[in-house]
Amino acid sequence: MTTTPRREPAAPPGPDQSEELVVAAQRLVDNIGTVIVGKTDVVRTAVVVLLAGGHLLLEDVPGVGKTMLSKALARSIDGSMRRIQFTPDLLPSDVTGTSVWDPATRTFEFREGAVFGNVVVGDEINRASPKTQSALLECMEERQVTVDGTSYPLQDPFMVVATQNPLEMEGTYPLPEAQRDRFMARVAMGYPSAEAEAAMLREHGGSDPLADLLPVTDVKQVADLVATVRTIYVAPAVEEYAVAIATATRTSARVRLGASPRATLHLVRAARARAALERRPYVLPDDVATLAPSVLTHRLLLSPDAVVAGWQAHDVVREILAEVRVPEPGR
Repeated sequence: MTTTPRREPAAPPGPDQSEELVVAAQRLVDNIGTVIVGKTDVVRTAVVVLLAGGHLLLEDVPGVGKTMLSKALARSIDGSMRRIQFTPDLLPSDVTGTSVWDPATRTFEFREGAVFGNVVVGDEINRASPKTQSALLECMEERQVTVDGTSYPLQDPFMVVATQNPLEMEGTYPLPEAQRDRFMARVAMGYPSAEAEAAMLREHGGSDPLADLLPVTDVKQVADLVATVRTIYVAPAVEEYAVAIATATRTSARVRLGASPRATLHLVRAARARAALERRPYVLPDDVATLAPSVLTHRLLLSPDAVVAGWQAHDVVREILAEVRVPEPGR
Protein backbone atom coordinates (compact mmCIF):
# COMPACT_ATOMS: atom_id res chain seq x y z
CA MET A 1 0.00 0.00 0.00
CA THR A 2 1.44 3.34 -1.03
CA THR A 3 0.77 6.59 0.77
CA THR A 4 0.61 10.00 -0.83
CA PRO A 5 3.15 12.35 0.75
CA ARG A 6 1.61 15.31 2.52
CA ARG A 7 2.14 18.50 0.54
CA GLU A 8 3.89 21.19 2.47
CA PRO A 9 1.86 24.41 2.85
CA ALA A 10 2.97 27.46 0.89
CA ALA A 11 5.24 29.86 2.70
CA PRO A 12 3.28 32.62 4.45
CA PRO A 13 3.56 36.11 2.99
CA GLY A 14 6.52 38.20 4.11
CA PRO A 15 6.11 41.59 5.80
CA ASP A 16 6.50 43.46 2.50
CA GLN A 17 3.88 41.33 0.75
CA SER A 18 1.46 41.66 3.65
CA GLU A 19 1.83 45.42 3.79
CA GLU A 20 1.39 45.72 0.02
CA LEU A 21 -1.82 43.69 0.23
CA VAL A 22 -3.24 45.75 3.08
CA VAL A 23 -2.38 49.06 1.43
CA ALA A 24 -3.82 48.03 -1.96
CA ALA A 25 -6.98 46.66 -0.37
CA GLN A 26 -7.49 49.82 1.67
CA ARG A 27 -7.07 51.92 -1.48
CA LEU A 28 -9.83 49.88 -3.10
CA VAL A 29 -12.11 50.24 -0.08
CA ASP A 30 -11.52 54.00 0.13
CA ASN A 31 -11.97 54.51 -3.61
CA ILE A 32 -15.24 52.59 -3.75
CA GLY A 33 -16.32 54.36 -0.55
CA THR A 34 -16.32 57.70 -2.40
CA VAL A 35 -19.23 56.31 -4.43
CA ILE A 36 -20.92 53.97 -1.95
CA VAL A 37 -21.37 56.16 1.11
CA GLY A 38 -21.82 54.64 4.57
CA LYS A 39 -21.45 50.98 3.53
CA THR A 40 -17.88 50.18 4.55
CA ASP A 41 -18.70 46.62 5.67
CA VAL A 42 -20.36 45.80 2.34
CA VAL A 43 -17.49 47.32 0.37
CA ARG A 44 -14.96 45.46 2.49
CA THR A 45 -16.75 42.15 1.85
CA ALA A 46 -16.67 42.85 -1.90
CA VAL A 47 -12.89 43.41 -1.71
CA VAL A 48 -12.49 40.21 0.32
CA VAL A 49 -14.27 38.24 -2.40
CA LEU A 50 -12.07 39.86 -5.06
CA LEU A 51 -8.85 38.97 -3.22
CA ALA A 52 -10.15 35.44 -2.53
CA GLY A 53 -10.63 34.89 -6.27
CA GLY A 54 -14.40 34.49 -5.99
CA HIS A 55 -17.59 35.88 -7.49
CA LEU A 56 -20.09 38.17 -5.76
CA LEU A 57 -23.89 38.25 -5.77
CA LEU A 58 -25.53 41.52 -4.72
CA GLU A 59 -29.16 41.03 -3.76
CA ASP A 60 -31.44 43.75 -2.47
CA VAL A 61 -34.35 46.01 -3.31
CA PRO A 62 -34.07 48.51 -6.20
CA GLY A 63 -32.21 51.78 -5.77
CA VAL A 64 -29.83 50.93 -2.91
CA GLY A 65 -26.66 50.94 -5.03
CA LYS A 66 -26.13 47.34 -6.18
CA THR A 67 -25.14 48.26 -9.73
CA MET A 68 -23.23 51.30 -8.50
CA LEU A 69 -21.12 49.12 -6.19
CA SER A 70 -20.36 46.58 -8.90
CA LYS A 71 -19.34 49.28 -11.39
CA ALA A 72 -17.28 51.16 -8.78
CA LEU A 73 -15.39 47.95 -7.98
CA ALA A 74 -14.75 47.30 -11.65
CA ARG A 75 -13.60 50.87 -12.37
CA SER A 76 -11.25 50.85 -9.37
CA ILE A 77 -9.16 48.22 -11.18
CA ASP A 78 -7.22 49.28 -14.27
CA GLY A 79 -8.42 46.36 -16.35
CA SER A 80 -11.20 45.46 -18.75
CA MET A 81 -14.76 45.74 -17.53
CA ARG A 82 -17.76 44.26 -19.32
CA ARG A 83 -21.38 44.92 -18.40
CA ILE A 84 -24.22 42.57 -19.28
CA GLN A 85 -27.83 43.70 -18.89
CA PHE A 86 -29.62 40.41 -18.46
CA THR A 87 -32.99 40.33 -20.22
CA PRO A 88 -35.38 37.51 -21.17
CA ASP A 89 -34.24 37.64 -24.82
CA LEU A 90 -30.50 37.50 -24.06
CA LEU A 91 -28.87 34.48 -25.71
CA PRO A 92 -26.04 32.30 -24.36
CA SER A 93 -23.89 33.32 -27.33
CA ASP A 94 -24.26 36.97 -26.27
CA VAL A 95 -22.50 36.01 -23.05
CA THR A 96 -19.88 33.50 -24.17
CA GLY A 97 -19.31 34.44 -27.82
CA THR A 98 -19.93 32.67 -31.10
CA SER A 99 -18.21 31.47 -34.27
CA VAL A 100 -18.80 33.70 -37.29
CA TRP A 101 -18.09 32.77 -40.91
CA ASP A 102 -15.37 34.92 -42.47
CA PRO A 103 -15.81 34.88 -46.27
CA ALA A 104 -12.32 36.35 -46.81
CA THR A 105 -10.52 33.45 -45.15
CA ARG A 106 -13.37 30.94 -45.68
CA THR A 107 -13.10 29.89 -42.04
CA PHE A 108 -15.09 30.38 -38.87
CA GLU A 109 -13.72 33.09 -36.61
CA PHE A 110 -14.49 33.23 -32.90
CA ARG A 111 -16.02 36.49 -31.70
CA GLU A 112 -15.66 37.00 -27.96
CA GLY A 113 -18.79 37.52 -25.89
CA ALA A 114 -19.37 39.92 -23.02
CA VAL A 115 -17.81 37.55 -20.49
CA PHE A 116 -14.28 38.24 -21.76
CA GLY A 117 -13.23 40.84 -19.21
CA ASN A 118 -11.46 41.06 -15.88
CA VAL A 119 -14.60 42.19 -14.08
CA VAL A 120 -17.96 41.23 -15.56
CA VAL A 121 -20.95 43.12 -14.17
CA GLY A 122 -24.17 41.15 -14.64
CA ASP A 123 -27.13 43.41 -13.92
CA GLU A 124 -30.41 41.72 -12.88
CA ILE A 125 -29.06 38.26 -13.62
CA ASN A 126 -32.36 36.57 -12.72
CA ARG A 127 -34.13 38.24 -15.64
CA ALA A 128 -32.34 36.01 -18.14
CA SER A 129 -33.68 32.60 -19.11
CA PRO A 130 -32.24 29.49 -17.41
CA LYS A 131 -30.48 28.60 -20.65
CA THR A 132 -28.63 31.93 -20.68
CA GLN A 133 -27.90 31.76 -16.96
CA SER A 134 -26.28 28.36 -17.57
CA ALA A 135 -23.82 29.98 -19.99
CA LEU A 136 -22.01 31.33 -16.93
CA LEU A 137 -21.52 27.97 -15.22
CA GLU A 138 -18.32 27.00 -17.04
CA CYS A 139 -17.05 30.59 -17.01
CA MET A 140 -17.36 31.01 -13.25
CA GLU A 141 -15.96 27.63 -12.22
CA GLU A 142 -13.36 26.77 -14.87
CA ARG A 143 -12.43 30.29 -16.04
CA GLN A 144 -12.90 29.33 -19.67
CA VAL A 145 -15.49 29.27 -22.45
CA THR A 146 -16.07 26.31 -24.76
CA VAL A 147 -17.65 27.07 -28.15
CA ASP A 148 -17.89 24.54 -30.98
CA GLY A 149 -15.58 22.16 -29.16
CA THR A 150 -12.81 24.72 -28.61
CA SER A 151 -11.98 26.13 -25.17
CA TYR A 152 -10.92 29.75 -24.76
CA PRO A 153 -9.35 30.87 -21.46
CA LEU A 154 -10.78 33.92 -19.74
CA GLN A 155 -8.70 36.80 -18.45
CA ASP A 156 -6.85 36.68 -15.16
CA PRO A 157 -8.05 37.88 -12.73
CA PHE A 158 -11.69 37.15 -13.56
CA MET A 159 -14.63 38.11 -11.36
CA VAL A 160 -18.38 38.11 -11.92
CA VAL A 161 -20.36 40.66 -9.90
CA ALA A 162 -24.07 40.01 -10.40
CA THR A 163 -27.11 41.83 -9.05
CA GLN A 164 -30.67 40.71 -8.56
CA ASN A 165 -33.86 42.02 -6.99
CA PRO A 166 -35.44 39.52 -4.56
CA LEU A 167 -38.84 41.21 -4.44
CA GLU A 168 -39.98 41.83 -8.01
CA MET A 169 -40.52 38.30 -9.30
CA GLU A 170 -42.57 38.94 -12.45
CA GLY A 171 -40.56 38.14 -15.56
CA THR A 172 -37.69 36.60 -13.59
CA TYR A 173 -36.14 33.14 -13.38
CA PRO A 174 -34.72 32.16 -9.98
CA LEU A 175 -31.08 31.18 -10.10
CA PRO A 176 -30.66 27.40 -9.94
CA GLU A 177 -28.73 25.86 -7.06
CA ALA A 178 -25.69 25.15 -9.27
CA GLN A 179 -25.52 28.81 -10.28
CA ARG A 180 -25.89 30.19 -6.74
CA ASP A 181 -23.26 27.77 -5.48
CA ARG A 182 -20.66 29.33 -7.78
CA PHE A 183 -20.98 32.72 -6.09
CA MET A 184 -18.55 32.89 -3.19
CA ALA A 185 -20.70 35.34 -1.23
CA ARG A 186 -24.04 37.08 -1.34
CA VAL A 187 -24.32 40.57 0.12
CA ALA A 188 -27.38 42.68 0.83
CA MET A 189 -26.78 46.42 0.53
CA GLY A 190 -29.44 47.61 2.94
CA TYR A 191 -30.72 51.17 3.24
CA PRO A 192 -28.19 53.85 4.23
CA SER A 193 -28.39 55.67 7.52
CA ALA A 194 -29.98 59.11 7.55
CA GLU A 195 -26.55 60.73 7.82
CA ALA A 196 -25.12 58.68 4.95
CA GLU A 197 -28.13 59.42 2.76
CA ALA A 198 -27.80 63.16 3.46
CA ALA A 199 -24.09 62.98 2.60
CA MET A 200 -24.97 61.18 -0.62
CA LEU A 201 -27.32 64.02 -1.59
CA ARG A 202 -24.64 66.62 -0.96
CA GLU A 203 -21.86 64.79 -2.78
CA HIS A 204 -23.73 63.10 -5.63
CA GLY A 205 -26.81 65.26 -6.09
CA GLY A 206 -25.39 67.26 -8.99
CA SER A 207 -23.01 64.86 -10.69
CA ASP A 208 -22.35 61.24 -11.59
CA PRO A 209 -20.10 59.81 -8.85
CA LEU A 210 -18.62 57.27 -11.27
CA ALA A 211 -17.53 59.90 -13.78
CA ASP A 212 -14.48 60.98 -11.75
CA LEU A 213 -13.62 57.56 -10.30
CA LEU A 214 -10.07 56.54 -11.24
CA PRO A 215 -8.38 53.14 -10.91
CA VAL A 216 -6.21 52.63 -7.83
CA THR A 217 -4.69 49.28 -8.82
CA ASP A 218 -4.17 47.14 -11.91
CA VAL A 219 -4.88 43.55 -12.90
CA LYS A 220 -1.31 42.40 -12.35
CA GLN A 221 -1.28 43.63 -8.78
CA VAL A 222 -4.70 42.08 -8.13
CA ALA A 223 -3.47 38.73 -9.50
CA ASP A 224 -0.38 38.97 -7.26
CA LEU A 225 -2.55 39.80 -4.24
CA VAL A 226 -4.83 36.82 -4.93
CA ALA A 227 -1.74 34.58 -5.04
CA THR A 228 -0.51 36.10 -1.76
CA VAL A 229 -3.85 35.47 -0.04
CA ARG A 230 -3.62 31.77 -0.91
CA THR A 231 -0.45 31.48 1.19
CA ILE A 232 -2.21 32.55 4.40
CA TYR A 233 -1.93 29.72 6.92
CA VAL A 234 -5.04 27.83 8.04
CA ALA A 235 -4.55 25.60 11.07
CA PRO A 236 -6.09 22.10 10.97
CA ALA A 237 -8.39 23.06 13.87
CA VAL A 238 -9.75 26.02 11.88
CA GLU A 239 -10.25 23.79 8.84
CA GLU A 240 -12.18 21.34 11.02
CA TYR A 241 -14.27 24.25 12.33
CA ALA A 242 -15.24 25.28 8.80
CA VAL A 243 -16.09 21.66 7.93
CA ALA A 244 -18.17 21.33 11.10
CA ILE A 245 -20.22 24.41 10.17
CA ALA A 246 -20.84 23.09 6.65
CA THR A 247 -21.72 19.63 7.98
CA ALA A 248 -24.20 21.14 10.45
CA THR A 249 -26.10 22.74 7.55
CA ARG A 250 -26.45 19.30 5.94
CA THR A 251 -27.73 17.59 9.08
CA SER A 252 -30.01 20.36 10.35
CA ALA A 253 -33.69 19.44 10.41
CA ARG A 254 -34.48 22.95 9.20
CA VAL A 255 -32.46 22.57 5.98
CA ARG A 256 -33.47 20.59 2.88
CA LEU A 257 -30.23 21.29 0.96
CA GLY A 258 -27.10 22.16 2.91
CA ALA A 259 -23.78 23.71 1.99
CA SER A 260 -21.67 21.91 -0.61
CA PRO A 261 -17.97 21.09 -0.31
CA ARG A 262 -17.40 24.01 -2.69
CA ALA A 263 -19.06 26.23 -0.08
CA THR A 264 -16.58 25.03 2.54
CA LEU A 265 -13.71 25.78 0.18
CA HIS A 266 -15.10 29.26 -0.52
CA LEU A 267 -15.51 29.89 3.20
CA VAL A 268 -11.86 29.10 3.92
CA ARG A 269 -10.63 31.12 0.93
CA ALA A 270 -12.66 34.14 2.04
CA ALA A 271 -11.38 33.72 5.60
CA ARG A 272 -7.81 33.81 4.25
CA ALA A 273 -8.54 37.12 2.51
CA ARG A 274 -10.09 38.60 5.65
CA ALA A 275 -7.10 37.53 7.72
CA ALA A 276 -4.76 39.16 5.20
CA LEU A 277 -6.69 42.44 5.42
CA GLU A 278 -6.29 42.29 9.21
CA ARG A 279 -2.50 42.02 8.76
CA ARG A 280 -2.43 38.42 9.98
CA PRO A 281 -0.53 35.57 8.25
CA TYR A 282 -2.99 33.05 9.71
CA VAL A 283 -6.75 32.53 9.88
CA LEU A 284 -8.70 32.73 13.13
CA PRO A 285 -12.03 30.98 13.82
CA ASP A 286 -13.54 34.48 14.02
CA ASP A 287 -12.70 35.01 10.33
CA VAL A 288 -14.69 31.89 9.45
CA ALA A 289 -17.63 32.77 11.71
CA THR A 290 -17.82 36.37 10.50
CA LEU A 291 -17.97 35.39 6.83
CA ALA A 292 -20.18 32.30 7.22
CA PRO A 293 -23.53 34.17 6.80
CA SER A 294 -22.40 35.86 3.56
CA VAL A 295 -20.86 32.66 2.16
CA LEU A 296 -23.50 30.10 3.18
CA THR A 297 -27.00 31.61 3.33
CA HIS A 298 -27.64 31.85 -0.42
CA ARG A 299 -26.79 28.15 -0.85
CA LEU A 300 -29.26 26.76 1.70
CA LEU A 301 -32.74 25.51 0.89
CA LEU A 302 -34.94 25.34 3.96
CA SER A 303 -37.33 22.51 4.74
CA PRO A 304 -41.07 23.17 4.27
CA ASP A 305 -41.62 23.07 8.04
CA ALA A 306 -38.92 25.70 8.61
CA VAL A 307 -40.41 27.95 5.93
CA VAL A 308 -43.88 27.65 7.46
CA ALA A 309 -42.41 28.45 10.89
CA GLY A 310 -40.93 31.67 9.51
CA TRP A 311 -37.27 30.66 9.54
CA GLN A 312 -34.85 32.22 7.08
CA ALA A 313 -31.46 30.96 5.95
CA HIS A 314 -29.54 33.55 7.97
CA ASP A 315 -31.43 32.48 11.11
CA VAL A 316 -30.32 28.89 10.55
CA VAL A 317 -26.68 29.91 10.01
CA ARG A 318 -26.71 31.99 13.21
CA GLU A 319 -28.16 29.03 15.13
CA ILE A 320 -25.46 26.72 13.73
CA LEU A 321 -22.68 29.18 14.62
CA ALA A 322 -24.01 29.27 18.18
CA GLU A 323 -24.02 25.47 18.43
CA VAL A 324 -20.76 24.48 16.70
CA ARG A 325 -17.82 24.35 19.08
CA VAL A 326 -15.18 27.02 18.43
CA PRO A 327 -11.58 25.71 18.45
CA GLU A 328 -9.51 26.63 21.48
CA PRO A 329 -6.57 29.03 20.95
CA GLY A 330 -3.35 27.26 20.13
CA ARG A 331 -4.92 24.23 18.44
